[in-house]
Amino acid sequence: MSVGREFDLVLLGATGFTGGLTAEYLAANAPNGCRWALAGRNRGKLESLRSRLAAINPACESLDLLQADVTEPVSLRAVAMRSRAVVSTVGPYLSYGEPLVAACAEHGTNYLDLTGEPEFVDRMYLGYHEQAVASGARLVHCCGFDSIPADLGAYYTVQQLPEDVPLEVQCYVTASAAFSAGTYHSAITAFSRMRAMASVAARRRRVEGPAEGRKVHGVKGLPRHEHGAWVLPAPVIDPQIVLRSARALERYGPDFSYGHNVAVRRLPTAAAILGGVGAAVLLAQVPPARRWLLGRMQPGDGPDAARRAKAWFRARFVAEGGGRRVTTEVSGGDPGYGETAKMLAESALCLAFDDVPKSAGQVTTAVAMGNPLIDRLRRAGITFRVVSERAT
Repeated sequence: MSVGREFDLVLLGATGFTGGLTAEYLAANAPNGCRWALAGRNRGKLESLRSRLAAINPACESLDLLQADVTEPVSLRAVAMRSRAVVSTVGPYLSYGEPLVAACAEHGTNYLDLTGEPEFVDRMYLGYHEQAVASGARLVHCCGFDSIPADLGAYYTVQQLPEDVPLEVQCYVTASAAFSAGTYHSAITAFSRMRAMASVAARRRRVEGPAEGRKVHGVKGLPRHEHGAWVLPAPVIDPQIVLRSARALERYGPDFSYGHNVAVRRLPTAAAILGGVGAAVLLAQVPPARRWLLGRMQPGDGPDAARRAKAWFRARFVAEGGGRRVTTEVSGGDPGYGETAKMLAESALCLAFDDVPKSAGQVTTAVAMGNPLIDRLRRAGITFRVVSERAT
């Protein structure tokens, strides 16, 4: 267990774009007495970042800088042994993430990341879930826009409906924002590994098994027009995360179904999304084309503050159960960068300082933190609200 360690949390990958935003958020919002540190392989870049953070909060002048390299597992184990939690923004995680997960699972250290890569999450479950259960570590993936709005939004929505009844939830996501470079690279990598991803997912299903005595299933709808928008099934990790929360928590009822969609107003936009995703899937199968796609965005790149300030997202949930119909909404600013950094930082602070549910192993944000994290995010400016409710 991680009681009595030197640091409450360590941020690995802070010299990258999203990592830097996460560090800036912690500099401005970590409570007095929070013992946190920066970790990375380049001491010079870490020192430069520390100086930038000191301009936000002079107390950051004394932040510890830890040597850590994802290619040197010994350095990661040293970091894990010194901290109650380690936060990683180093992706693509399928390429760089496993050694840190292994170190945290071994030493009972909470682990958080921003991955949206299903294959990585499934491989980490197969490799380290049981070890983390034994050591007391929480392995919490997907602590950014993938997949906090969906996971905690569904969790919040379920709590507005009667208990112990079948529940149906559909999520419709709209956004005006640029993809982060990390999300883009993760998506192209996932498209190129669809067979491997399906194989690992099948292995996990065999090991994990269904929810005992309950039904939990996803709904894969076709493209359609409803609620005044064109609705497209979203090929993202979010529904997998929501369904894992539902399998773990009885509050989701005896029979829970969930569908996850992107909603756009204009048919040409919907057609462009479908065509773009289809083309990316095909091109990702061919190594030269895949390299060309990956070269379109470089990890560490990102939009300026003015562009991020104009970005926004909204996840609307329409749910029925027990004779009630409720519509809820989770909304906020720039999902790809600013709000993702906020979500990740608040998740780490929540595990460090809040009275959270008891859990261990690979767990979702709803299972690991639930309402305490919703409360934190609300205070930080992310909206969770009931739009409407009525009898059916």
